[in-house]
Amino acid sequence: MNKFKLLLCSMMLTSASAVMAQGAKNIRISEVLTNNTASIQDEFGQREAWIELENNSFTSYNIRGMYFTTDPSVLDPQMSVPDRIKRMSVIPNGEPRTMIGGRQHLVFFGNSSPAQGKLHLSLPIPISEPVWIGFYNGNAVDLIDSVTVPALAANQSYARHGNKWSIKSPENVTPGIENFIKTDETKDAKLKREDPHGFGITLLAMGIVFFCLAVLFVFFWIFGLIMAHLDTAKKVVNTQPIKPITKTVEITHDIAHATGNILQDGLKTKGKDKEVYIAVISMAIKQYQDDVHDVESGIITIKSHNTSWAAPNIPIGPGLK
Repeated sequence: MNKFKLLLCSMMLTSASAVMAQGAKNIRISEVLTNNTASIQDEFGQREAWIELENNSFTSYNIRGMYFTTDPSVLDPQMSVPDRIKRMSVIPNGEPRTMIGGRQHLVFFGNSSPAQGKLHLSLPIPISEPVWIGFYNGNAVDLIDSVTVPALAANQSYARHGNKWSIKSPENVTPGIENFIKTDETKDAKLKREDPHGFGITLLAMGIVFFCLAVLFVFFWIFGLIMAHLDTAKKVVNTQPIKPITKTVEITHDIAHATGNILQDGLKTKGKDKEVYIAVISMAIKQYQDDVHDVESGIITIKSHNTSWAAPNIPIGPGLK
């Protein structure tokens, strides 16, 4: 039993590690600017080299505890993890912006100090010289992404477009947003660029149509159930057994009304013509009994009646047998 529990825990940890590793693989280096003289500024108004990360998935992922490095010696597989960490710059905890949303970007400043902010790293980035940049997972062993940045002129950046890299001019640098996009680009042009074959818009349109059809199906299904229940209720109300009861109630109401009128007349006449009142009441009761009997269809009353034919002691005359 203990072996089974140990095996199950190991499988769960392995699965969790695989999922986390897969999520980390979606984070990649997107753009690098090494010589910043006119690009973005940090919180203190200073211009420093920066590295942009991109989450190319549609789910969020937290990159806290992961590492940047510009020291290619960490590629030595024989190097111990503590020695490798000494050559790296860690992304600190306690910064909500390290939770990168799907298709979002985050910029880190190099040649700086973590004391200036959570997005400031002590990562050395040479200016106007080629530099290798590696991005490692939190175990400081797994290389998530890397790029060799060529020597760049002031305010030029090295940016990824798909699986290709190219140098961008200062006016086309895009820190914190998607690469190779123009700020004055129209929505139609952006849609055409992002979905040149129209597959995305086709799937979106089909999804909307099927959703509307599903909503209509549910609506008419519920409406049909309601109408079916209403029809059933009407049939129950209009069934034959309820009619005698309705007729009896109507007759009782008429008798009560007539009796009330008689009593009122009796009060006015102070008890005179009692015979008339009694006769009227008797007639009303007789009418009620007759009407009730009429509506009780299917009831047959048979009473026995003695006749001379059934007398047991009748003497038999001569000649009769």
